Amino acid sequence: MSDGAIPASMLPVAARAPGKCILFGEHSIVYGKPEVVLAVDLFTQVALRPAPTSRLNGSPEAAAANPYFTEAVNTLRPSGPPLDVTVVSRLPRAAGLGSSAAFTSALTAALEALNGGCSREELARTAFAVERQAQGVGSPGDTTASVGGGYLSINAGEGPVEWEVRDGERSWSVRRLPDPQWVWVLAYSGIPRNTGETVRGVARRLEAPDGPELLERFASVALEGVDALRGEDRACVGRLLDRNQVLLREIGVSHPRLEALLEAAKPASEGGKLTGAGAGGSVVVLPIAGREMDVARRIARAGGLPYIVQPAAQGTQLVEHRGFS
Repeated sequence: MSDGAIPASMLPVAARAPGKCILFGEHSIVYGKPEVVLAVDLFTQVALRPAPTSRLNGSPEAAAANPYFTEAVNTLRPSGPPLDVTVVSRLPRAAGLGSSAAFTSALTAALEALNGGCSREELARTAFAVERQAQGVGSPGDTTASVGGGYLSINAGEGPVEWEVRDGERSWSVRRLPDPQWVWVLAYSGIPRNTGETVRGVARRLEAPDGPELLERFASVALEGVDALRGEDRACVGRLLDRNQVLLREIGVSHPRLEALLEAAKPASEGGKLTGAGAGGSVVVLPIAGREMDVARRIARAGGLPYIVQPAAQGTQLVEHRGFS
């Protein structure tokens, strides 16, 4: 669970982390506004073993070219011997489902285990720092979901703070939300996206005179979303997903393929929106109860790759090393 520490370990060591879905508040979270995230049961697993040279899935070139790998190793193991890192993932890359956050969180956990272990809070902070440095932009929402598991609110709601992340003058407080036991459908559009490029484009859009008002509208939807999830109000959550999508269109991060997938799902859904940076990537849809397969079929016929998912109750954790390759 979210308060579970990462224990110390020796090589070989393996860790896994879930992907994520942003329900409310992407992009505005960069500016300290509220966000609601969900860890989903699509996992990335990494295994670390000693090696004569640093390798990522058997390739020294891939290790040298991967900014997340490089940043994590330089941060947490700058003077250690080379490592062979094997990655197995169910998450499509550049799809808005947290593939980089899951990889970063799992790799960070494994490296922290070699350093003597760490608390869940320390893991969340370090994983965000690694991803932030590798991307050059962003917020802790993705790594928060991967590290914490379940439903989480950031800068929203009441109750105990699980942890706080700071980046310069900005800070983000993380709280746990109850699980209403819903099944969701995610769908990859097939259009890869670039998080850094999209975030920088949004920053330019928010410099317009209506930028502050747009951020407040994002915040309002996210805060209402927290209340609706706590009340297990499925219809209200669906309406808020649709409202959030309208705002995402206004800041210019939707895409015709995303709109087509949402339109295809509409007859069987409570609501839906893009999830992640946008300009491609994926959508999240809350099906009408019992119509999850119907939503998935409609999306597949429209050209998307659907995933029927549930919350990953546990976040990043060490797992038994089975010598996969």
